[in-house]
Amino acid sequence: MPSGEYDPDTVEAKWQDRWVDDETYAYEGAADPDTAFSIDSPPPTVSGSLHWGHVYGFTLQDFVARFNRMRGKEVYFPFGYDDNGIASERLAEDELDVRHQDYERREFQRMTQEVCAEYEAEFTEKMQDLGISIDWNQTYQTISPEVRRISQLSFIDLYEQGREYRQRAPAIWCPECETAISQVETEDDEQPSHFHDIAFEVVGSGDEDEEAFTISTTRPELLPACVAVFVHPDDDENQYLVGETARIPLFDQEVPILEDERVDMETGSGVVMCCTFGDQTDIEWYQAHDLDLRIAIDESGTLTDVAGEYEGLSSEEAREAIVEDLDDAGALLDRWEITHTVNVHERCGTGVEFLVKDQWYVELLDKREEYLQAGREMDWYPEKMFTRYRNWIEGLQWDWSISRQRSSGIPFPVWYCAECDEPVLAEKENLPVDPLSDEPPVDACPECGHDEFEPEDDVFDTWATSSLTPLINAGWDWDGEAEEFTFENPELYQFDLRPQGHDIISFWLFHTVVKCYEHTGEVPFDSVMINGMVLDENREKMSKSKGNIVAPDEVVSKYPVDAARYWAAGSAVGDDLPYSEKGLRAGEKLLRKLWNASKLVESLTDEAPEDFDHDDLAALDRWLLAELDREIERLTERFADREFSKARDGLRGFFWHTFCDDYLEIAKQRVRDGGDPSAAYTLEVAHRRFLKLFAPILAHATEELWHDMHGDGSVHRTEWPEPLGVDADFAAGETAMAVVGALRKYKSDEQLPMNAALDRVEIWGDVSGFEDDISGVMHVEELATLDERPAVESVVTGVDLDYSLVGPEFGSQVPDIEAAIEAGDYEVVDGELHAAGAELGAEMFEIEEERQYLGEGEMVEAGDAIVVVHNEA
Repeated sequence: MPSGEYDPDTVEAKWQDRWVDDETYAYEGAADPDTAFSIDSPPPTVSGSLHWGHVYGFTLQDFVARFNRMRGKEVYFPFGYDDNGIASERLAEDELDVRHQDYERREFQRMTQEVCAEYEAEFTEKMQDLGISIDWNQTYQTISPEVRRISQLSFIDLYEQGREYRQRAPAIWCPECETAISQVETEDDEQPSHFHDIAFEVVGSGDEDEEAFTISTTRPELLPACVAVFVHPDDDENQYLVGETARIPLFDQEVPILEDERVDMETGSGVVMCCTFGDQTDIEWYQAHDLDLRIAIDESGTLTDVAGEYEGLSSEEAREAIVEDLDDAGALLDRWEITHTVNVHERCGTGVEFLVKDQWYVELLDKREEYLQAGREMDWYPEKMFTRYRNWIEGLQWDWSISRQRSSGIPFPVWYCAECDEPVLAEKENLPVDPLSDEPPVDACPECGHDEFEPEDDVFDTWATSSLTPLINAGWDWDGEAEEFTFENPELYQFDLRPQGHDIISFWLFHTVVKCYEHTGEVPFDSVMINGMVLDENREKMSKSKGNIVAPDEVVSKYPVDAARYWAAGSAVGDDLPYSEKGLRAGEKLLRKLWNASKLVESLTDEAPEDFDHDDLAALDRWLLAELDREIERLTERFADREFSKARDGLRGFFWHTFCDDYLEIAKQRVRDGGDPSAAYTLEVAHRRFLKLFAPILAHATEELWHDMHGDGSVHRTEWPEPLGVDADFAAGETAMAVVGALRKYKSDEQLPMNAALDRVEIWGDVSGFEDDISGVMHVEELATLDERPAVESVVTGVDLDYSLVGPEFGSQVPDIEAAIEAGDYEVVDGELHAAGAELGAEMFEIEEERQYLGEGEMVEAGDAIVVVHNEA
């Protein structure tokens, strides 16, 4: 039996250890695919410690996992560690104070894995400390040999399908991280800058002083990369320039002046320079007009020899030097401060460049409609998040660049012929391989016969591997004998649920759909559950730079884990959720209420019958179980629809008010006064069902109470309650409960003890079958039901004016209107208030009324019923 106060520190630690030791949540396999429920849980990036976003997201997933286990499903709930990307590389560099460029790849990867192992152990401990029902036999690392093999198999399969290509082309480049990135890894950032008006000359204009025109730009450091000047075809003012040649100030290269509809006529002078490359439009012009290529900025953001005397300067240093020299040369016409949108790498915040590199791409643009249709085949929770998926696909401008110039990552399984550059791919049975240290699978080039090869030294984009998590978890592999791809656990695929944050729909979700669709011909998920972000208490996004991060350790040192789980259920799926101490305290209060109510129930049910004919139940007991049936149906639907907030709040309200405040108070008196078996049985049955209903959210407290009161097995492995099918008069029961509540309030208002006798109570309202319960719990000596409504009338008690409307309309008349209302000298005619010669529209006032009883005794409110108390005490 629960005793004393609830001790969450002891209880939670005990069950967290036991769940892991006993493998309570182990996936046992499912011969029937319909009995499996598979969750493609997100592998957190190993870049530091877990934060509240991880806690929130995984707790929502845990609600789904626990609910479905109790619904009879074999739940597959794995955990991954995403440790093959740039974030892990930078973590190792910071922790060890080294640079990856200074080490051979395998050596640096070993160093990175050692650093990541410490954080991964911490991830495991923290997730177990939060009571997340993960199967710890089902874990993986995205840098492990098994995952490297699957990632390289994916590359080879897509290559053989013709869905991948290698091309020397402009790539989005991060100078800080010194690697190519994809469009999805960029974001817009508002930054301070300057606009510069720069004078360009027209070559050979015939005048002694050559004619000049103005170019406006935020990036004068790109002048050495200028290869053309463009004018819009509809720009009459500047049309005379088209067909001429411009000379670039300071650098003196001569470039053509062309026309193109992509020119923004509203920005600057309407004449723009094209540099290879400043932005996406420059790339489009370069390709459409077959322009020259001038690369002025290298991989580290440093100016090249194309920049002449500015070679070796960073782009920022070059910008200032070039601006100063333009000014000295008289070519800088104006310069002013602005704030503009800059495309930056989302991971480090550095402005991106566009460089020409040999890169591998996955082809996307030709199948946008197919990928959009694939998204429509999945159920979205909430539905509105599909719009983000659709908008991303419709806005795609690039194929997916999967090459990265890093050390920590999965190598491309490719060598190139040193003579003809023909790619040679590894054999599937030999994967994983590293071309930097492994030999190619052939002795001679199949294209030209040359016998020397160059290894590919790039690695895959992190998302090229993370997008394979459904295949990783289902055991996708190449069967050499059958010459086909197979699944070790085919019952898991398609996965029932992909849970993730809305911030990585375009990263993780879209790329997973692409990869799995191309490899299997199916969408990877039956449903998608998108959670929002965790905000601080001021509803601002948590970030290290703002100093508003709340660490999970800090929270669970002050509050029970179950209180944090209660808080996590407090927002609609997809909406951002502010961190809230108030929400945590509310969770603590519910835990105490559940614990104390359980102690009381156990004290009342020592001799409760194990079985009881429901036809013989007292009316109130039938009503309680029938109401609980309704709550079970409602709660089941809410959990199935991922409406955790509505599930939590509805269950809490029913348990706290209907069960504890109303029913339990009546039932305990019936049991104590006469050992009522109907009440004792009902308490026992209801309590069992409440523990099961609360179990997905209050995981630890319900487990402790279940073991203390109802058995040795885990509550989380019991069956979810089904309605008992008990019939009851719902209306009469609800009215009876309202009457009890009204009488309790009457005693409180009159400062009477709850066991004080009431002489006579009259009720107008149907409480048939519940009279004895009302009389017994409220100590009513005589209770009567009335056939006719008591003499109750509505009396006007005042008029409430809306001064925001009345003041501006009537001004100095307002005091006279108020005086007339106070004296009762007013009337309402056709919805208008007439007072002191003024006519007020219906929107300007509200009549205040209250019900008054005109007979003997004292009336108390009881919902739709009327209760009259006659009491001489």
